[in-house]
Amino acid sequence: MEKIKVGIIGTGFIGPAHIEALRRLGFVEVLGLAETSKEVAKQKADELNIPRAYGDYREMLSDPDIQVVHNCTPNFLHYQINKEIMLAGKHVLSEKPLAMNSKESEELLAIAKMQGIVHGVNFNYRQHASVQNLRVKIANGDLGKVNLIHGSYLQDWLLYETDYNWRLSQAVGGNSRAVADIGSHWCDTVQFVTGKKITEVFADLATVIPVRKKPKNSTATFSAQPSSDAYEAVPIQTEDYASVLVHFDDGSKGVFTVSQVSAGRKNRLSFEIDGSKASAYWNQEEPEKLWLGYRDKPNEILLADPALFDPEAKASIHHPGGHNEGWPDALKNMMLHYYSFIRDGKRIGEDEPPFATFEDGHLSMCITDAILESHAAQKWVKVANGVLA
Repeated sequence: MEKIKVGIIGTGFIGPAHIEALRRLGFVEVLGLAETSKEVAKQKADELNIPRAYGDYREMLSDPDIQVVHNCTPNFLHYQINKEIMLAGKHVLSEKPLAMNSKESEELLAIAKMQGIVHGVNFNYRQHASVQNLRVKIANGDLGKVNLIHGSYLQDWLLYETDYNWRLSQAVGGNSRAVADIGSHWCDTVQFVTGKKITEVFADLATVIPVRKKPKNSTATFSAQPSSDAYEAVPIQTEDYASVLVHFDDGSKGVFTVSQVSAGRKNRLSFEIDGSKASAYWNQEEPEKLWLGYRDKPNEILLADPALFDPEAKASIHHPGGHNEGWPDALKNMMLHYYSFIRDGKRIGEDEPPFATFEDGHLSMCITDAILESHAAQKWVKVANGVLA
């Protein structure tokens, strides 16, 4: 069988992670890479052993051999590049957020439906094996009626005033940061696992460090900090922290907190779902463990093991129990489900996609817009309908 040919736009942190996951599939070939200049593209392509390098992503879009394009660029480029990918007739897998606001994401969803291409958004946390297994358990009624959903997504990579990254720029990252970058993952994961949609929000946001020290010269990640006179003061307009009350479409309620200034928390997405029969808790930093809580018998820790999984979830775990699968494996699951859908000739609208689509990406943007509006007005705000007819 001929391999599906893929192009990647952007080679920051996430671009190479996409490439590594794709190469684990076996039936996909990363054929090309696009960057900001021919020189940078050629250097990155050589480093990553990719045969074709493009100094402009539009060159890639005109290459008839490229069938699918991954948009791994900074947030402010997502809308325009996603639009051009689809209008070029290519399948598209976009990093989140899908766009800078729900007006843009609504347009992208409409184009995706018009073009009839396979569209995906990299909400990879829903692809963890234990999350997939919990979704089946909830659907089967193991937890009973779901009453409460609560949790957080905590990081510490922006704890110091000297921490700076392009995501802190409102023009590049968008009007929301902590909510759009990590809160979107929390919302997508709990909506996926419960089968419920967030319909209303009440939000409180804060910029904990209102002025940051940006290095005058860019420095590599983990490199030594510049001297004290090598910084410039930059006002910050986006949130470091948010707590959000949420209502779901079936009347159940919840709350979540996101923070990028919580010392010691590296990438801690966690949630608890409290049902009428039992509760379940999952933490992304320990993805092989699913805590199950009971009123009248001992609590349990269910380890990720295909022998213990519900049959419908076994396809998401690839190794025997004790061989822990984590973040790269969830990303591989995302790619496997997306590309199997393309390989098998399935179509969105006719077949149920086992991955997040532009509909999910648009709903995420609607939730983010509602959270920003709620914080500004200090009131409950309804989430716009994220699905187009």
